[in-house]
Amino acid sequence: MFKRKISKIVKRDGSVVDFNLNKIASAMAKAAVSVHQNPNTGNKLLDKIEKELFNKYKGKLPTVENIQDIIESVLIKNNYSKVAKAYILYREKRREIRETKNLVGVSNDELKLNINSVKILHNRYLLRNHDGEIIETPIQMFRRVAKVIAGVERKYEKDESYYENEFFKIMSNLEFLPNSPCLMNAGTRLQQLSACFVLEVPDSLNGIFDTLKTAALIQKTGGGTGFSFSNLRHKGAIIDSTKGITSGPVSFIELYDKMTDVIKQGSKRRGANMAVLRFDHPDILEFISCKRNSFSFENFNISVAVTDKFMDLVSSNGLIELVDPRNCNVIKKVKAKFIFDEIIENAWENGDPGIIFLDRINNLESSGKIISATNPCGEQPLLNNESCVLGSINLVKFVKSKEVDWEKLKNVVHLGVRFLDNVIDANDYVNNEIKEMSLNYRRIGLGVMGFADMLILLGISYDSVKALKFAERLMKFITKEARSASSKLALEKGDFPKFNESKLYKKYKHARNVSVTTIAPTGTISLIADSVSSGIEPLFAVSYVREILEGTRLFEINSLFEETIRKRGIYSSELIHKISKLGSLHNIEEIPKDVKKLFVTAFDIKPEWHVKMQAAFQKYVENGVSKTVNLSENATIEDVKKVYLLAHKLGCKGITVFRYRCKDGKQVLYLHNDFVKVSSEYSGGHPCNDCLN
Repeated sequence: MFKRKISKIVKRDGSVVDFNLNKIASAMAKAAVSVHQNPNTGNKLLDKIEKELFNKYKGKLPTVENIQDIIESVLIKNNYSKVAKAYILYREKRREIRETKNLVGVSNDELKLNINSVKILHNRYLLRNHDGEIIETPIQMFRRVAKVIAGVERKYEKDESYYENEFFKIMSNLEFLPNSPCLMNAGTRLQQLSACFVLEVPDSLNGIFDTLKTAALIQKTGGGTGFSFSNLRHKGAIIDSTKGITSGPVSFIELYDKMTDVIKQGSKRRGANMAVLRFDHPDILEFISCKRNSFSFENFNISVAVTDKFMDLVSSNGLIELVDPRNCNVIKKVKAKFIFDEIIENAWENGDPGIIFLDRINNLESSGKIISATNPCGEQPLLNNESCVLGSINLVKFVKSKEVDWEKLKNVVHLGVRFLDNVIDANDYVNNEIKEMSLNYRRIGLGVMGFADMLILLGISYDSVKALKFAERLMKFITKEARSASSKLALEKGDFPKFNESKLYKKYKHARNVSVTTIAPTGTISLIADSVSSGIEPLFAVSYVREILEGTRLFEINSLFEETIRKRGIYSSELIHKISKLGSLHNIEEIPKDVKKLFVTAFDIKPEWHVKMQAAFQKYVENGVSKTVNLSENATIEDVKKVYLLAHKLGCKGITVFRYRCKDGKQVLYLHNDFVKVSSEYSGGHPCNDCLN
């Protein structure tokens, strides 16, 4: 064997590192596998590669590019032309990625993130100096966040350095990521770290504008706000002080919407809101139809809050009373079915309103405390003036050889709970009212992302009974371990202050947090985590074109799908372009049936399977579940009605639908004649921009 003389090489960033022959072997093995050859075929060439390196660069320091040139040359000389071609294509792809990263201003990327991850980090997350120049790398961002959140351990006399390293590890490995405000703001002047808020809207002008100001401060730091407008007097009601008449809740929702337009110009991401109105408010019909114009209330999702009694009256065609929220006087009576049908028709037309099932979101809090609204995407019900911090586990990182690594998952769940609980203490709250409520209940929301990818890795079709059973098993495990972690934290640091008054008191001996699990849409953190699928959504498209910069387009293909068709020997650029025109594999003859079933997309899946999957997770999630039921353009009003009724029947806490093209001009994904087109920040799931988290 040739005795290696090259000991050091020069990386592209100019640093000098040890020469590692194993990396060469690994790169050649990957190239060999991609063209269906034995991954070990290149091993016998290692001596030749080392010898040529030594002969050419004796006494010098070869660069990475020099080494790659020699690998290509040796492969070709030794009749491995197919492997050489695959290796050359790999080099070209990596070169394009590096150039694109340079275009968006990130050249130092230790984590080897994909282009979209780097772009979103560059635009929103990485710290800048006063001149607007980036002053940290992605890995430094994770270290910054880990240090701040672990610093809370000093307060409890725990090992701060240990937890800093553990928190850094799970973030830098992309196994767990907290919500965006935590990544953006930890260690900065505006250390507001929570994603979700619900603010009280009192029935007074002073109260309405005080809440407006608080919402503006929250949105400035990247938080999302939810409001119940149910306490506001109805349109035309007498104002006692002036004897004039009020304009009603919808007019004030419009005011809040305009505020968000103004604030988002100077914030790190677009503002997002949820407006909720009870089914029995006198202005409910105006509220239901307020987004009929698809460009109205662009910064709001809206939901009607209903009770089980209301749903029973819908079924029996009974009457409901619309009541004055000030004195409970009955204004008029209306058929429950009429209101429900108006909800359905508007949801079919423009995706709003959704429905929140009030009796189901009030399950863990203190007796007498009522939740009446949620955060913008509906997954986090909150008491008035309460906040919550979210974090998501990247499920892709816990599958090995088609098996779930449950022990590794358990460890990250426990670290994730501790991390999120620490965020509550590290947080700089926008006012004392929110601080008091947040500390009293210490609500956290640990969830998941990459679920669709996990199913693919396990060989399970999304729209199958097996997938539903696995979803229940998975979420039951996560919630059980999260609750166990919260109990252990309570022994270390104390129960949440309202524990004795809560419904948990009879169920557990100790609890650090009133609730521990949530399924959020994940949005941008899915992109950061190597573009895994969003939350628990299915794949939206297998291949598409992403516009990452003005004039710059990249063909993207699901990495698991690419790996699968390469192994099957059916990969070709022609096939990829064909798929990118359709998004779905459904009508592509070249794709085997089992592959089509495994890589099923959102519009391939029947609506009831979307609802069943949401319900499967909700069964073991303490807070709520963000899940959009995607419907084809041809879906009927009756299809939407069936979805809403099924969601109530199966125990969901809320429901939202999206019919393709119902929000033209606002969608971030389109099926074009020439290709499927997505925006730079699209990560799957809801294909419009109402919930970019």
